[in-house]
Amino acid sequence: MGATTTSSDDVGRLYPVARKVLTPIFKSLWKVEVEGLEHVPASGGAIFCPNHTAAIDSFFLPLALPRQIKFVGKAEYMDSWKTRHLFPALGMIPIDRGGGSAAQRALDTAARVLEEGCYFGIYPEGTRSRNGKLHRGHTGPARLALRTGCPIVPVGLVGTRDVQPPEVKLPRPFKRVTVRFGRPIDVGRYADRAEDRMILRQIIDEVMYEIRELSGQEYVDEYATKKPESFPSAPSTSGMPLGVADGHRAATNGERAARRSSAEVLAPRT
Repeated sequence: MGATTTSSDDVGRLYPVARKVLTPIFKSLWKVEVEGLEHVPASGGAIFCPNHTAAIDSFFLPLALPRQIKFVGKAEYMDSWKTRHLFPALGMIPIDRGGGSAAQRALDTAARVLEEGCYFGIYPEGTRSRNGKLHRGHTGPARLALRTGCPIVPVGLVGTRDVQPPEVKLPRPFKRVTVRFGRPIDVGRYADRAEDRMILRQIIDEVMYEIRELSGQEYVDEYATKKPESFPSAPSTSGMPLGVADGHRAATNGERAARRSSAEVLAPRT
């Protein structure tokens, strides 16, 4: 398959319609509670980093936000009639993962979305957690924040795994789901150290700590993905101001890594 060149401007045109249709359906099928909306930036770009335990996560998060959120996904979704129109309508920008430039395309696309003042979503674990635990985060969100100057908003999704457990194709109705937004993390103090891997690790560890507090998950200090990253290791930075609170780190014995998924298109290397 050739490179997918869908512009961020071409994505989400049907979002208002999709939201209008899906919101009442979701509210009738599940009891959805949203907490911490006061932490969501009312304007400008922001990077949303949720935990990821169910395929349906990518539906609950957009419906909980006051503005549209965009994210990148594998171009193969455009080959299926089931997802060809739905995913772009919800904000997915298809990226062809073939070839050495896939990581740079993903990074540039994400940066462009944020610089346009839009929300951008990325799962820092890089894929779904097959065991329900919170895994070590990849540093892609930190790189993106340092490049664009946008804050990182940690998100805890609770109950989505009960709605759609691993290997279950159809979601289970009448479950309770909670979407919790944490305080934005500003990494401005590290703007001049954007290529320092220790700084990137410190920032993403803070993000994962906050996600753990929001989701209540057990943390394992091991990647959920089989491969570490597909973001370029040293992207150019704009030197725009950012910042982060003092980091915390929790670690327990790791579990076997989960299988790789499309989210790895944005799963960066430490």
